Amino acid sequence: MHSAVKVLYFDTAATTPVAPDVLTQMVRILSGEQGDANPSSTHLPGQTAAAIIAAARAEIAAELGAEPDEVIFTSGATEANNLALQGVALAHAAQGRHLVTSAIEHKSVLACCAALERKGYEVTCLTPNRQGWVEPESIRAALRQDTLLVSLMHTNNETGVLQPIAEVAEVAAEAGVLFHVDAAQSAGKFAIDLQQLPIDLLSFSAHKFHGPKGVGCLVVRNRRHLRLQALMFGGSQEFGLRPGTLATHQIVGLSAALTLAARRREADLPQVAGLKRQFLEQLGSRQPIQVHGDPTHCSPYIVNFAIPGISSTALINQLATEVALGSGSACSSGAVEPSPVLRAMGIEDESLYGAVRLSFSRDHTPAEVTLAVERIAAAAQRIQEFAC
Repeated sequence: MHSAVKVLYFDTAATTPVAPDVLTQMVRILSGEQGDANPSSTHLPGQTAAAIIAAARAEIAAELGAEPDEVIFTSGATEANNLALQGVALAHAAQGRHLVTSAIEHKSVLACCAALERKGYEVTCLTPNRQGWVEPESIRAALRQDTLLVSLMHTNNETGVLQPIAEVAEVAAEAGVLFHVDAAQSAGKFAIDLQQLPIDLLSFSAHKFHGPKGVGCLVVRNRRHLRLQALMFGGSQEFGLRPGTLATHQIVGLSAALTLAARRREADLPQVAGLKRQFLEQLGSRQPIQVHGDPTHCSPYIVNFAIPGISSTALINQLATEVALGSGSACSSGAVEPSPVLRAMGIEDESLYGAVRLSFSRDHTPAEVTLAVERIAAAAQRIQEFAC
């Protein structure tokens, strides 16, 4: 019998495995050793759970340069993005009904903007340059007297291109406009200090940096003065902004994963950069490749590339049991659709339809990268032979 081929998982931009140390801390809560009571209850077990959450909240805030009461727990970045955009827009409609974002944002931002437009708000959706980042001057030019909010991601989830967050933050601050950053692909991986950056709202998910799925944060700076309208109704948890019983084990997992990522960051960044460099050099020596996104402003964790003449659908199907890759948007049928991010960058034709995303983590090894290259090159060769 043939032994099953181990699938190499290179889709960490979609989700990362939970780190063993993080899992240990979560299991401690779930096993009932401590903190398994409802943290909203006033009895001693409830107070114990509440104290564990308070400690996690303080640890997350310290890592980001925020105050503990500015950390709002959510189910992840998608919910946090919705609370940020809709929460601001609905609470401040009397001051303005205009928002600014970009065409390369995550669906949770773009769909939220579309929903606000149906409610009578106006949204300016900016196009990035061909390198994949939004020019700060285009943000400045888009601002109006009635602009409430600018929303821009930190690291693009498809190309890995880093957006000029510091420059845009200054533009927004000078204009007195709120600034929201979707940091789903950068929290934990890169240092974020809200004492230094005038970011008003920051979203992220634990499962992007080796924490559990189903938990994330919206950090609201100066929360006592920045009003948000709640999108759900029920209890008074999370300062009335996010009702429902808090999941102590998930919050502990989020805090533990963020702390671990911060502790490892200085070693992880060069290690992952080396893996990405190795991948591009090795694959480039086997097949011609087109890399998308500005290499001088790009996360080492993500590479978006195409092999000329090979569609992303064909390559992903060939590698389905060998290498887990990401691609453009997938519709409900599972078919791969052209990436709106790449299309917004002006990328067309076979580079658009051939684009795939490979994403790295600190757990990958050079040997796994070499094996992934061999499998991708072999799959490309099979496709080329079939086409002849």
